[in-house]
Amino acid sequence: MHIASVEKLALTATGSPLLIKCKTFLCVTFVIPRERDCHDVFLTVQQLSQPMTIEELYCFQYTSCSDEVPKKSGWAYFDLHAEYQRMGAPNELWCLTTINKEYEICDTYPQYLFVPVTASTPVLVGSSRFRSKGRLPVLSYLHKNKAAICRCSQPLSGFSARCVEDEQLLNCILRANQSGKFMYVVDTRPRINAMANRATGKGYENENFYENIKFHFLGIENIHTMRNSLSRLIDASKLKVPSVNAFLNGLESSGWLKHIKAILETSYFIANAISDGTNVLVHCSDGWDRTAQTCSLACLLLDPYYRTIVGFQALIEKEWLAFGHKFTDRCGHVQGDVREVSPVFTQFVDCVWQLMQQFPSKFEFNERYLLNLHDHVYSCQFGTFVGNCEKDRLDLRLMDRTYSLWGYISSHIREFVNPLFKEEENGPEVVCPNLIPQAIKFWRGMYNRFENGVHPRENFMDLLSAAKDHSSSLEDHVQLLEKRISMLSELLGHADTPSKDIDSVINDSSMAESGSESENSGLFRSRDVRLRTSPGSHNNRHSYVSVVSDAESGFEDSKDNMSPQSVDSRLKNEGNALPTVDQLTEEINSVALNWKSLRNMRECICSTPFDHFSRKYHCWKCGDVFCMRCIDKNVSLPGHLSRQPVPVCRPCYKEIARSLSVETP
Repeated sequence: MHIASVEKLALTATGSPLLIKCKTFLCVTFVIPRERDCHDVFLTVQQLSQPMTIEELYCFQYTSCSDEVPKKSGWAYFDLHAEYQRMGAPNELWCLTTINKEYEICDTYPQYLFVPVTASTPVLVGSSRFRSKGRLPVLSYLHKNKAAICRCSQPLSGFSARCVEDEQLLNCILRANQSGKFMYVVDTRPRINAMANRATGKGYENENFYENIKFHFLGIENIHTMRNSLSRLIDASKLKVPSVNAFLNGLESSGWLKHIKAILETSYFIANAISDGTNVLVHCSDGWDRTAQTCSLACLLLDPYYRTIVGFQALIEKEWLAFGHKFTDRCGHVQGDVREVSPVFTQFVDCVWQLMQQFPSKFEFNERYLLNLHDHVYSCQFGTFVGNCEKDRLDLRLMDRTYSLWGYISSHIREFVNPLFKEEENGPEVVCPNLIPQAIKFWRGMYNRFENGVHPRENFMDLLSAAKDHSSSLEDHVQLLEKRISMLSELLGHADTPSKDIDSVINDSSMAESGSESENSGLFRSRDVRLRTSPGSHNNRHSYVSVVSDAESGFEDSKDNMSPQSVDSRLKNEGNALPTVDQLTEEINSVALNWKSLRNMRECICSTPFDHFSRKYHCWKCGDVFCMRCIDKNVSLPGHLSRQPVPVCRPCYKEIARSLSVETP
């Protein structure tokens, strides 16, 4: 649910104010005239925003208003086995184990795990008993240089306990990389936090018991610190009397950017070690918060596949959903312990945005994709992020009962493509971010998204996407026109009277067609035809063609070649349909040559206002600007050679549908 909190403010002369704060950083104040009515609304909203059970979440009642996205769409997009096969596992060093097939070893891990070939079942079972929540070390990512990222939870070491099986498993992971002489164990926590956990029987690995292993503490704070940090950040960005000093002081005191920097530094350390050919084992306390953040960001830095839309979805499915990040608890989907709520995934999305700012051409998706992803994690409109682990989602039968977010995204893919994305086949794969303090930015588009006065008039990426779409439409249209010119050139070049107009030539060809009761077809290649169009006449039938003589064009006069029957024979042999004049006119008129500017467009024709966050869409047929609701149709335009479905407004869609119904016998 998007609502984070509901608060009744002090009574005023105009009524009783009700403040609603959302998890998407939207704050709305309603002033209700009667205090009793305000209290009733307060109780109702509070009850609806905090369901008692998962079954009461919105995803179990949601039904798509469009038949274009079936309920099954998106659920089968990701396959864990296929993802590991893409990385090269199983192989001679890593194998699939089924010891967790019924979630017997660890109920927050996936059923199928990849471990070193040399690790026996007793070693795996013994290690799982020595790790918090049974989350033993397993393979997370295998690089092409055979270096591996593994993940687990903290050991139950206390002050002096040890586990021989756990030591053997880490040694097996070390030997799974034949070129590595040592491996890193990265504890993402501050050292003092890890030492404090020793008092509860947990803690960290004792260096004296593990050979050829280097230990590093990298200082990412716990979920409670992060929750308080975000709260202070929101206060700083929602100041009633904003000033530069107050905002900067609030931003500094929140520590949010410092935490973002710490997560990125840890991720870069892991990625750099893997790039150098050294295995890395990552853990925090239970291995589902900071471990998920750093492992997924390290994969993002290392592998260009994860920087695509499909790859990024696979990354989230693997590192967050399959390996048990507690979305229900951390996002506060249902009533529970408020101390379990923390913006772990919000920080991950923020870190990805930081990387996108430094490398805008490396990512296939845009900022809007991240915002939609973040919002739907909290909205519970889709079942993708409901539950704390894979087992929870199977028990709830989410695939059968709810829609998938990935299905929705695939049906709106044009909205999320980064126009600057450039897939480099020969460039460096590893992304090396600049992590100096000045390079870490405050994400205004996320935390001040709904503040109208702090954004530019137009979103730069939207302007760029519109220009790219317009260019694509015109290029497709030009390709079709070139093809038609070639057809007409070939036809006129073989006509027995070169000076005939288009209508006469086509009519002669049609008469020959009717006489032989065959369908007229043919591709005509361009020789030396000059299209002359009077100003403004590209949308009417008064265009005319001037054709040079056969001698000038290189064609030889031949009665045998110029007869209607021979032309018809050529048309049949070349096997392509010859359009009529009406069809040519329709093709020319079906594509908008000029698109309206997005600037100063305040609202759609349906009166929906445009703000900085809402995307404006062009109709590819008429060139006007619409909101998402008014341009929900995709259809092939006659004036495009590719005939790929493109967005059109509803009036244009009806016009095209009517034209097709008339043409269809």
